[in-house]
Amino acid sequence: MRARLALFALIALAACGTPQEQCINRESRELRTVERLIAEVEGNLARGYAYEEYEVPVRDWDPCGVREITLPDGTVKHKTVMCLETRWETRERKVAIDPEAEKRKLAGLQAKRKELLPKVDAAITACKQAYPE
Repeated sequence: MRARLALFALIALAACGTPQEQCINRESRELRTVERLIAEVEGNLARGYAYEEYEVPVRDWDPCGVREITLPDGTVKHKTVMCLETRWETRERKVAIDPEAEKRKLAGLQAKRKELLPKVDAAITACKQAYPE
């Protein structure tokens, strides 16, 4: 048990990162977003369709209380009360794409990445100078 707690503490501490890593992460966030979008659009073009997320209600019976029942002999029993609850699930479906629009989107994202690269490189260099390891 103690080893598990120590391992969890190490993982939590590592997730925080050093000040340099935090700085680099902060400064490169927009570039990572653009690169993720580029990969998504390239995947859409390769497949010929995109994925769209949508939410659906799902109804389930969940325990929501306890009711006391007194039997004729005087014994008291506790019975769980069930309530119909709604929760939402996110699902994906395939949707058609306009390949020409996707190509234009890809070109725009690639141009944005080209614009961001020198700025991010300079910011990373500044992070390394400000927070040497």
